[in-house]
Amino acid sequence: MLCWWSSSPACFSGAYRDHIRKKMNIPNVNHYIHAYKIAPWRIQRQWIGNVLLAVVALAMVATLYLNITSRTAIAGREIQDLTYSITVSQQVSGDLQTQLASLTSASAMDHRARELGFRPMETDEMEYLIVPGYSAPQPYILVSAPHLQLSALTIPPQYNQSLLDWMDEKISPSRGQQ
Repeated sequence: MLCWWSSSPACFSGAYRDHIRKKMNIPNVNHYIHAYKIAPWRIQRQWIGNVLLAVVALAMVATLYLNITSRTAIAGREIQDLTYSITVSQQVSGDLQTQLASLTSASAMDHRARELGFRPMETDEMEYLIVPGYSAPQPYILVSAPHLQLSALTIPPQYNQSLLDWMDEKISPSRGQQ
């Protein structure tokens, strides 16, 4: 029975609807509703699945956050350790410089020289040696050189000329030719 153009109730009978559903591959909605009514555990299983998926996603995000946070904390601790070791090294270096300064001070050197058997030299013990061919180095003269005064006469004329004078010089010969 074909009633495409008609709106009579006979066109919408159950057999005709089933025939159209089978032909168009439209699933029977009543079948699904009936299946869920008899087995409510299917809906519960879907809810449980969705909840578990959300829990797993949150666990993954929390794990990633925890991993990044722990790496940051470890890096911060390493920076603190390195800063501490730098401070310790600077203190050791300062201590060594202080020891070197005390060991090379004039009083410490005099004391060690006396312990080794040295004594201060007397004026009558001095002896000057003259070495043939040796010439003493000449001292550097640290007097500043005389300041040279630049006058307008020593500067070439092209450097004494202003921009306006130069433009006037270049433009004026062309005015005379007109």
